[in-house]
Amino acid sequence: MEIGNPIPVACEAPMTEAVAFPQDRTCPYHPPTAYRPLRESRPLSRVTLYDGRSVWVVTGHATARRLLSDQRLSTDSTNAAFPLPTERFAAVRSRRRAALLGVDDPEHNAQRRMLIPSFTLKRTADLRPRIRRTVDELIDAMVEQGPPAELVSAFALPVPSIVICDLLGVPYADHHFFEEQSRRLLRGPAAEDIEDAREQLEGYLGDLVERKRDKPGEGVIDDLVAQQLAHGRLDKQELIAMATILLVAGHETTANMISLGTFTLLQHPEQWAELKADPELMPAAVEELLRFLSIADGMLRVATEDIETDGVTIRADEGVIFSTSVINRDTSAYPEPDRLDWHRSARHHVAFGFGIHQCLGQNLARAEMEIALGTLFERLPGLRLAAPPEEIPFKPGDTIQGMLELPVAW
Repeated sequence: MEIGNPIPVACEAPMTEAVAFPQDRTCPYHPPTAYRPLRESRPLSRVTLYDGRSVWVVTGHATARRLLSDQRLSTDSTNAAFPLPTERFAAVRSRRRAALLGVDDPEHNAQRRMLIPSFTLKRTADLRPRIRRTVDELIDAMVEQGPPAELVSAFALPVPSIVICDLLGVPYADHHFFEEQSRRLLRGPAAEDIEDAREQLEGYLGDLVERKRDKPGEGVIDDLVAQQLAHGRLDKQELIAMATILLVAGHETTANMISLGTFTLLQHPEQWAELKADPELMPAAVEELLRFLSIADGMLRVATEDIETDGVTIRADEGVIFSTSVINRDTSAYPEPDRLDWHRSARHHVAFGFGIHQCLGQNLARAEMEIALGTLFERLPGLRLAAPPEEIPFKPGDTIQGMLELPVAW
């Protein structure tokens, strides 16, 4: 080969194959720097899991939306070929399929239809006054106590916890218990922690279901007991599994978006100033933050048939990972993707997934973020970090991204 000729594309393969997945971020709101080869080799590459297994990673925006709608990619984690990103999750691989996120159609569609009425735009609009009261009460308590405050425990976590408890019919008095079990379920650190947390949550929700059989209340779980369990459309274990995913996802994800969103805004004073000058930008800002932060980085699938796409073949029983943090920084979809821009059209991001498994609670999450962030910065215009940003701890790459702590003053 003559000097100066382009390097053959095949020569790029060893570089992308060497990328391990998942990896920690070096900045809490940017994709891991080690994913740079993946950004440069869109739309598909290979990555290596903890056990040395090589799987596909989808990094192109258009390809991701197409494949997330392809029902030849399954979410069934009981499939022995399903890609599990960490040793601790592999050690507690469930023998039964998880509700909603871990089942495919037609079972998934049947479960989702039971829940859609509780998560519509109208239902979310009805909840907005309650969300506003919750946000104001928590800020009142912070102001009364005085600065500094730890924003995760004082605000970012309680907002979605209170709201999801109201919606599901779970007593908020038990929040310390289920928040701790949710933390252990998602972050371990060991397989024993995950298994014990799952058993603890399922036992708690099983007891709650029995209490609601005897004394019905108002909430999604009450509705499922009366309308689905009582008529044999769900069995008790299926209801418990559904309630578990709703409770855990319903507070963990939004809590992380509120804490990391706050940190990100405080690190981008020009964009924050623009929001203060024009609060009507907040809905667009929420969409841009969802794209920019991509806290649920790594949607997992397994191919049930061969799939031809973008010049390659994903073989049956091969694992496929969707790296949302890289997909949502695709330059073909978002010019200057590493820049926060409230004026771009970010609504077609994949932060909530896409296709039949797109997040059921996305309307609620948007409302909570909009109200929580908008009210926080309106009522505390002098909000600032109470520690150097490089000293504030954030979560590792093998779980939902967010801040472990967020010390603030005003």
